[in-house]
Amino acid sequence: MKSFLTTRIAGVLTLALSLIMVQSFAQSARTIADFDKGWKFHLGDVKNADKASANDKNWRNLSLPHDWSIEGTFSKDNPASPEGGALPGGIGWYRKTFTVPLSSQSKKVYIDFDGVYHHSDVWINGHHLGFRPNGYISFRYDLTPYLNFGGVNVVAVKVDNSQQPNSRWYSGSGIYRNVWLVTTSASAAIDHWGTYMTTPEVTDAAASVKIAVSVKHNLAKFKPYTVSTSIYDAANKLVSSGGTVPSNKQIIDSVTTFNSTLTVKNPHLWSVTSPYLYKVVNRVWINNVVVDEYTQKLGIRYFNFDADKGFSLNGKPMKILGVCDHHDLGSLGSAINTRALERQLEILKGMGVNGIRTSHNPPAPELLDLCDRMGFIVMDEAFDMWKAKKSKYDYHLYWDEWHKRDLEDQVKRDRNHPSVFIWSIGNEIVEQYSKTDTAGRTITRELAGIVRSLDTTRPITTANNDPTTTNQLISSGALDLIGYNYHNQDYAGFHERFPGKKFIATETTSALETRGYYDMPSDSVRRWPIAWDKPFTTGNPDNTVSAYDNVSAPWGSTHEETWKVMKKYPMLSGMFIWTGFDYLGEPTPYSWPSRSSYFGVIDLAGFPKDVYYLYKSEWTDKPVLHIFPHWNWTQGKTVDVWAYYNNADEVELYLNGKSIGVKKKTGDDLHVMWRLKFEPGTLKAISRRNGKVVLTKEIHTAGAPAKIELTADRKAIKADGRDLSFVTVRILDKAGNLVPNADNLVKFKIAGPGSMASVDNGDPVSHDPFKADWRKAFHGLALAIIQGKETAGTITLTATADGLAPATVVIKSK
Repeated sequence: MKSFLTTRIAGVLTLALSLIMVQSFAQSARTIADFDKGWKFHLGDVKNADKASANDKNWRNLSLPHDWSIEGTFSKDNPASPEGGALPGGIGWYRKTFTVPLSSQSKKVYIDFDGVYHHSDVWINGHHLGFRPNGYISFRYDLTPYLNFGGVNVVAVKVDNSQQPNSRWYSGSGIYRNVWLVTTSASAAIDHWGTYMTTPEVTDAAASVKIAVSVKHNLAKFKPYTVSTSIYDAANKLVSSGGTVPSNKQIIDSVTTFNSTLTVKNPHLWSVTSPYLYKVVNRVWINNVVVDEYTQKLGIRYFNFDADKGFSLNGKPMKILGVCDHHDLGSLGSAINTRALERQLEILKGMGVNGIRTSHNPPAPELLDLCDRMGFIVMDEAFDMWKAKKSKYDYHLYWDEWHKRDLEDQVKRDRNHPSVFIWSIGNEIVEQYSKTDTAGRTITRELAGIVRSLDTTRPITTANNDPTTTNQLISSGALDLIGYNYHNQDYAGFHERFPGKKFIATETTSALETRGYYDMPSDSVRRWPIAWDKPFTTGNPDNTVSAYDNVSAPWGSTHEETWKVMKKYPMLSGMFIWTGFDYLGEPTPYSWPSRSSYFGVIDLAGFPKDVYYLYKSEWTDKPVLHIFPHWNWTQGKTVDVWAYYNNADEVELYLNGKSIGVKKKTGDDLHVMWRLKFEPGTLKAISRRNGKVVLTKEIHTAGAPAKIELTADRKAIKADGRDLSFVTVRILDKAGNLVPNADNLVKFKIAGPGSMASVDNGDPVSHDPFKADWRKAFHGLALAIIQGKETAGTITLTATADGLAPATVVIKSK
């Protein structure tokens, strides 16, 4: 039975076989140090800033990760354009002064960057280490030859994001992912991304774990060494171990790979509902002393894509219920924050999502770590373009020189993650269209060959918005899965077009919605994104609030249309909705004053839109009853009231105690609807199953704004200078009802060891700054993101607004 196992480097483990070995390890094994603190930053180019002696005294002090663009001012004149988020780019310099102890002189010292956007040059003590144009790839430099051991060292990084446009969405600018200082033995140590683990056989009784370990050693001063491997379960109990002893004759290169196979009995399989992780520790020994130790997570699972039956995990049929997401974190910009990512995934889990597509680039390592731990199936995507450009200054300029290296680095970095199930080597690639040029076929075969040379356990796909038989990428024959972007009307006929092939909906829907906005008399503020070149037509009478899931981009569909087809056919292995969250940039179909997308099921601030509950009702077993819109209209206005529900046979709607009727879903219906005239009061919906009440929901006509309510997603955070609490701000009337059109200006004040990381409200046309201590509510809601400092204590957030009763929330930092 085939198995597809993955893991990732997670840090340093100070385990040893005895007290003596613990002491030896502490002196000799690798260290991975957080290198994010103590940097200096200057926005703008600076002559000779690469020199160790450069004067950076007046530069800004900061900690990484850092995105300078998110700190800027929105403007349609910024070169990135609204497509790129309408925020500034430019050139930025980072410098850090640090010391390396004299005791490390006999070791190797590396600097690891998880991602820099983009065109980065790095120097150490005035020596140029290298250039990487790709803004999403992780990379390493060897500092050892140029370090002043026991003395002062200066690392300098130039980041050039001045040539724009270079992205079709908001990219951010700067060293926006984490940086690490890694110290290893100079004699022998496991190489960078130097392990590869697979599980070729998995049964209920046992799983075979095949492990390849690549060791980098000093040929000039070679000493015989041993490589050992230990596997521990989630309770840290040793469940398998083994090792290899290389002979001197094998050591002919500076990097040697050793293979071993271990057995885990009665394996606990990784799944989206039970993401069980083992721990694998590889050690390098010289003279019975551990000189290197490399720890990773291991998920044992097997899966299959079948042309007729679709997808199965661990032998059980299931659909991949995924979303596409860009890398920005809303008002936090692109600067990576683990808690912000975790919150996004928690919200998606609540909707029933089990899959993530990393559109359209290698993700932050932290995202994959979280997906491993939380149970998500990942489509790990490499490129948005190949040789043919999409933007004037995008990656096509560097394709010939860098694509092989970048793809290899991505696969080697990510191939041990249990969450990674699919490699995507391109999104809507321009080369797919050519009827005469064969470059698309040639490049597809080359890229697929690169991936297969490093990982044979996962299928390869491309995301095609022209999924026809003339598509050059598909015609290459190099793809394992045929990826469809949109074209839901062609799903049913997939096998007629591609007999015997396997299907994945790499991107779907592109439906448009603004959270909390329903009325449609005009498009002037660009909050209800109706079709841009034709009137809104639904078959409803004028002045009717209705058709909430009937708006999409011309290439897309409504949410209901695509899901109805997807759930109908077993051969359709799964889908990735465009998108899970709204994101900065690409405000299609609009441009300025819009500066962020309308495609998300969840808005930029993390507040669910109504359609979130459609998916929750379909994708989870949790009881759902969601009715909308709000109940604040002009007297006599015709309003269509919709309900998403599950676990029930029917829903009855009441207006001010009078029944409006019972509705039942029939056929492939995904919602029920009542059309009625507005009168103020209370809407109440009751769902029933076999005559028994399942859920009751009420919506009240709200009065004037009267008070503020603050709700923290977590009232206890870590005092590590990074952890976050997301505080929802609600504008309520005297009775405690959310005021659906409230736009009050809310001011924030913090006391204690915390700061305002950013503010937001989900409005796609707002040009107010994210880095502020105030925010207007948008349809009654706003968001304040509180970041703890490195000091424990009590953080008190107070929110005030003219004419409203204030509110406070207390957060413990410890």
